[in-house]
Amino acid sequence: MSTRRAFLSQAAILAGVALAPAGRAGAADAIKIGDINSYSALPDFTIPYRMGWQLALRQINERGGVLGRPLDVVSRDDGGRPGDAVTAANELYARERVALLMGTFFSNVGLAVSDFARQRRILFVAAEPLSDALTLQAGNRYTFRLRPSTSMQAAMLVDDAADLPAVTWASIAPNYEYGQSAVEAFRTLLQAKRPDVRWVAEQWPPLGKIDAGPTVQALENARPDAIFNVTFGPDLVNFVREGNTRGLFEGRSVVSLLTGEPEYLDPLRSETPEGWIVTGYPWSAIQTPEHDAFAAAYRDAYDDYPRLGSVVGHATMTAVAAIIAAAGSTDTDRMIEAATAVTVDTPFGPVRLRDLDHQSTMGTFVGRTALAGNQGVMTDWRYADGADYLPPPEMVKALRPPT
Repeated sequence: MSTRRAFLSQAAILAGVALAPAGRAGAADAIKIGDINSYSALPDFTIPYRMGWQLALRQINERGGVLGRPLDVVSRDDGGRPGDAVTAANELYARERVALLMGTFFSNVGLAVSDFARQRRILFVAAEPLSDALTLQAGNRYTFRLRPSTSMQAAMLVDDAADLPAVTWASIAPNYEYGQSAVEAFRTLLQAKRPDVRWVAEQWPPLGKIDAGPTVQALENARPDAIFNVTFGPDLVNFVREGNTRGLFEGRSVVSLLTGEPEYLDPLRSETPEGWIVTGYPWSAIQTPEHDAFAAAYRDAYDDYPRLGSVVGHATMTAVAAIIAAAGSTDTDRMIEAATAVTVDTPFGPVRLRDLDHQSTMGTFVGRTALAGNQGVMTDWRYADGADYLPPPEMVKALRPPT
């Protein structure tokens, strides 16, 4: 079976069973975990995410669960809408009586669930939302975040971007919280390293509704030396396709958040632009004991290769189990206290959750895009350890409200 067909087959199977509340083994004795994510809004990332946490859940329960009890995940689809996510969170909290919440993808959704967690005093382990506000301006004692934040990933890219000869820059980002904060962080950090840099254009297409022709033409008209791109998913495909057609990327450097993740490289295939500086996940080239074990288990379970969502889902479920085990209880205060003391074993190696802002030390990979046959890949990559890019304590203390 081809990997693409295997992925679609597994996605169809999981879509039919993962949200069903009935038939879970040991449900009466289980510790219930509430999962919320944008499964229907961005399946390219969130279905691998679900496959990742389901693999970790099976591994945890096969080892005897946590505190002698199986874990049981009750999952809901927020459709990418903050209001629907809060409704789902309330149902999981009040009706299902889950011990904690995990998940979410979009930053605005993650912020809404985080505020719900603060109001209801329930632990929330945010998997994917990257907004700096989640752990800074809107941070609260009930919310922890696994993936490196927008500013952390921007800083990872700036390390390479500052070495480019480019002086004039343009940006393109989806017009919502994540895109806005990504551009602000990258511009601020790059300007600090390169005071000579000038920004000559910016484009803010609505999320999921990019009008690629006029957008590309506007960037071309500004004639920047380099472009900072924050589009992802179908917007990225449309932007790249139109940019290739119009020659936007010829003779220009492009620095791009997330583009090196298989979820976004795979749909580009032979249209993948070469030489972009990106964050991503070069899954086939990573050779560490932790990743080898994860990738082998994932392939055994699904006859497919992992995406970054798979890693995030697996790590999120592992973190949840580690927190409950360290707390020795599902009492919220005890879990919060335990969370910053545990080490979470992930496919990228061990990570910790910082007490100061509840941000984890999980990192990501930085490299360049290239073509291998008809498929986009990452080359010349390095692992950027999140511990090296955490927001400075003085920034956290200035921005994060007291808890």
